[in-house]
Amino acid sequence: MALWGCLILGQVAGLLFLPVIACGEVHIHQVDHHTKMMESDGCDWFLGSWVHDYSYPLYDASDCPFIGTGFGCLKNGRPDEDYLKYRWQPSQCDLPRFNGKEFLERFRGKRILFVGDSLSFNQWKSLTCMLHSAVPSSNYTFTETKAGGTFSFQEYASSVTIKKNGFLVDVVVDEKIGRILKLDSISSGDQWLGFDVLVFNSFHWWTHTGRYRTWDYFQVGDELIKEMDRVEAYKIAMATWAKWVDENIDPSKTRVFFQGVSAVHVMGSEWGEPGAKQCIGQTEPVKGSVYPGGRLPAEDALRSIIRGMKNPAFLLDITLLTQLRKDGHPSVYAGQGKALVDCSHWCLAGVPDSWNELLYAALFGEANRFLRS
Repeated sequence: MALWGCLILGQVAGLLFLPVIACGEVHIHQVDHHTKMMESDGCDWFLGSWVHDYSYPLYDASDCPFIGTGFGCLKNGRPDEDYLKYRWQPSQCDLPRFNGKEFLERFRGKRILFVGDSLSFNQWKSLTCMLHSAVPSSNYTFTETKAGGTFSFQEYASSVTIKKNGFLVDVVVDEKIGRILKLDSISSGDQWLGFDVLVFNSFHWWTHTGRYRTWDYFQVGDELIKEMDRVEAYKIAMATWAKWVDENIDPSKTRVFFQGVSAVHVMGSEWGEPGAKQCIGQTEPVKGSVYPGGRLPAEDALRSIIRGMKNPAFLLDITLLTQLRKDGHPSVYAGQGKALVDCSHWCLAGVPDSWNELLYAALFGEANRFLRS
């Protein structure tokens, strides 16, 4: 069973985050045709474990000027560095090693857009560092606001952009009623058109309660609803997103991904340490390929929605690989000392780099012709 609304709130780089607590049955990772590795052997990229690899990390965080305060754990005083020396290893195959220069060569003249919450910012910042470290002498432009940002290379005529949108569906303000989360409406979709790759994400904002909840009512059709099951609301909204993608995106021109549900670590009992204080002091991953904690209901809801799409998005199914990394969060090294314990986001360099390795493999893998030179 999953517990919703158990909160630890903080502020990282101007972005609200909210972890979700879940507990229940053992995590058995399911394989379906949206999460399989796109290779002839059908290897599941998302079933595996973290292995020590002293050739990691893929970049030196001190050489990346884009990380910012919230994700720069070493700069913020984290004393241990072993968490940087892990690589995600699928159980039955190997991922291609990320090659930033090859990425830019193959991606010449093209654009990526991330759309989502602060976990999307985490992945976007990771990718900017991975690419910058590959061509450190190449001229670039970088802009960032609370609403988004763009990182571009003039030499390659390519860019990586982020737009903040934690729900993907509309939130409107009615002067008499208040803030309305419209589960069946997307009016910002025009901003997502014209890109070669789209990477969407939505989950953490759906768990907000109390003063951190950013809406007053749900709306479906003409019906206003003060409260409803959050997973059901999420399912309706993600079905709206899926319908928008099917109706507006040409899969021969634009590749669509969905960043899966990223784990949080606030209950030590989930990984066999009931006395643990959230993720504080964690320095090693959970060993093996099974997470003792429970599945999140949103995992199955999201997988079901994507499975039903006319042109299914590629699910970057990062839940298990993040569940196993209780050591990868900023914890008390998010830039505000012990006043902020962040067990939701991830240190950079770190876990989000693996998400971009998976994105790289999906875009340029041997069995995938999309964007191949």
